[in-house]
Amino acid sequence: MDEFNDYKDYLKSHSSFPGIKRRDFFRLMGGGIYIFFRVGSAMEIMAAEADQNRLPNDLNAFLQIHEDGTVTCFTGKIEMGQGVITGLAQMLADELDVAFEKVKMVMGDTDLCPWDMGTFGSLSTRAFGPYLRAAAAEARMVLLIQAAEVLGVPLEDLDVNEGVIFKRKDKKEKVTYSQLTEGKKIERFLTEKPEVKDYSEFRIMGQPRFRVDSVEKVTGKAKYSGDIRLPGMVYARILRPPSHASKLVSVDTSEAEKVEGVQIVKDGDLVAALHEDPEMADKARRLFKAEFVGDEKPVSNENVFAYLNENAPEGNVNINEGDLETGKKSSDNTFENEFHDGYVAHSPMEPHTAMAFLEDGKMTVWAGTQTPFPAKSNIARVLGFEEEKVRVKPPYLGGGFGGKSAHQQAVEAARLAKITGKPVMVDWNRQEEFFYDEFRPAAIVKINSGVDEKGKIVFWDYHVYYAGDRGAETMYNVPHQKRTVYGRGWRAPGIHPFPTGAWRGPGNSTNTFAREVQIDIMAAKAGIDPVEFRLKNLTDQRAIDVLTEVAKMADWKPAQSPSKRGYGVAIGSDAGTYVAHIAKVDVDAKTGEVKVMKVWCAQEMGYCVNPQGATIQMEGCINMGMGYALKEVVEFEGGKVKTSNFDTYEIPRFSWIPEIETKILDRNAPPQGGGEPAIVCMGAVINNAIYDLTGARLFEMAMTPQRILEALKNV
Repeated sequence: MDEFNDYKDYLKSHSSFPGIKRRDFFRLMGGGIYIFFRVGSAMEIMAAEADQNRLPNDLNAFLQIHEDGTVTCFTGKIEMGQGVITGLAQMLADELDVAFEKVKMVMGDTDLCPWDMGTFGSLSTRAFGPYLRAAAAEARMVLLIQAAEVLGVPLEDLDVNEGVIFKRKDKKEKVTYSQLTEGKKIERFLTEKPEVKDYSEFRIMGQPRFRVDSVEKVTGKAKYSGDIRLPGMVYARILRPPSHASKLVSVDTSEAEKVEGVQIVKDGDLVAALHEDPEMADKARRLFKAEFVGDEKPVSNENVFAYLNENAPEGNVNINEGDLETGKKSSDNTFENEFHDGYVAHSPMEPHTAMAFLEDGKMTVWAGTQTPFPAKSNIARVLGFEEEKVRVKPPYLGGGFGGKSAHQQAVEAARLAKITGKPVMVDWNRQEEFFYDEFRPAAIVKINSGVDEKGKIVFWDYHVYYAGDRGAETMYNVPHQKRTVYGRGWRAPGIHPFPTGAWRGPGNSTNTFAREVQIDIMAAKAGIDPVEFRLKNLTDQRAIDVLTEVAKMADWKPAQSPSKRGYGVAIGSDAGTYVAHIAKVDVDAKTGEVKVMKVWCAQEMGYCVNPQGATIQMEGCINMGMGYALKEVVEFEGGKVKTSNFDTYEIPRFSWIPEIETKILDRNAPPQGGGEPAIVCMGAVINNAIYDLTGARLFEMAMTPQRILEALKNV
């Protein structure tokens, strides 16, 4: 399901989101001019089906212009490495007409920022960005109106540049934003909203900018949740079950209580050892004697796909065009294949961490979370607090990829802080991070398709189990097609032996893998070059554009696969963005190891706000994508997660990094998402390159050395 629909669903299911009162906002922020504005059309559409009487009073975004000329933007989005701390500042600076260096971002602080469901789905730029620009345009107009009053001239005689408003005919007659804001607090709405700027007027957007947080991060000055230090703080080490199927029956903490300085907390299912020294807290926890019971699901790595097939729910048909039987009759060749994709961990460098402190009846939690406002609501609910008595302050996040949408560690820290009255740090170790990870779900895709004698795809029967339909679009021009979805994607309740969740472009890497490998199989059988075959069957101009461009970048020479060259191609789309990849690989036939030598990637994402940041995201997606394609396998038995660290779960390393060449197509169209699209093709493009080199075709990810060797035997 697209995240726009997720927003609407979330608003429907959550009845109350109390926000900060304006008088409290002024008290916290002090002097300056404040521009309050109604949120733009994107949020209004998303909120339209919700209970309007229960929406927060602060469904306004706050923009503060300080007396020194700096500007603060308050957004509920957070920074987790994707670079919106820079891109959103560019959007605000350009629309408001201030220097980029003057913009300061306050992100995700639930006491200062407007409510936001969370940061995911590459929505920050494409969904939040439009109404941030609308706010800046309104602020600019409010200031122009004030300047017209101060300078005593009609509004149309004024212009503005970098925070200075001046008369067009006499630039010496001027007033600055800071002069207008001096000592004032102004709440002002405009009944007639100004237009945002045209693309031709941008001077800051569209220009490459290094990330504003880069120096902090490379010098170690950046603060993450685990860096927070408060007087009297203690570290919590919590009793964990051996399996997701386990329930706590009893626990004996008598030996742990003998550890000097330790405090033992028992609160229902929460049993923890707390100590000012984390090693002593670890020691005490190891002395817990606990008894668990539970029934395991009969599933493991050995039988997971058979298990998923056997337990598949009834399917939901969401595309049914033409007639499949007619398509089959007109096919010269038909192809029926089943593709498997295993569980994948998010494996961020920073494990889930939170610091919580209760002071004067208010709980403040510093938490590494993609969802600070839902975290605030959940903490308040668990503690029995009014929401205004909870504040969540997310520092920088050390990677999220969808895995930090959940915020269990923040709730745990808050519960312990309430009980003890002390600042409590909950910092998961790597084993806890793997155990509680909401893995990308294992999934199955079954495709039956056919081509005619001219190499045209004539029917496409697509069945996807547990991955959802994100990225499941046929993309190609097919007259007879049907798509059936089984399970509710990564939300599938009761199927998996542990929680599953959103993993960078949820479901798209699975669906793109299956579709683009099936396309390659068809091209090879038809005896047509894989790029030519795709172009022959495409009518979507954006897909044609990226495929044509990446072929130029790679100096593609048409050849029928397997050509023994080791080149693969794949196309995909996600978050409103189109991508096309070509990869060159080498395969060691003795060990099964695959080396990705080079990857070319063309991306069309509408107007690119920060080409530097978008390029970094493309390169990061390509590198991260090699992991799920080649090595990442979660080992488990029932609800027991055997994978506990990076000694057995191999993510991409520096030695893997291929040569990468990227290009962002120049477009004057609304900006689209850039955080996820370039990852979705990596499994398919590597698979197709392996086949082109060796003739071996794989139908399951990860394509581990062992699976490569098995496939080579069948050539």
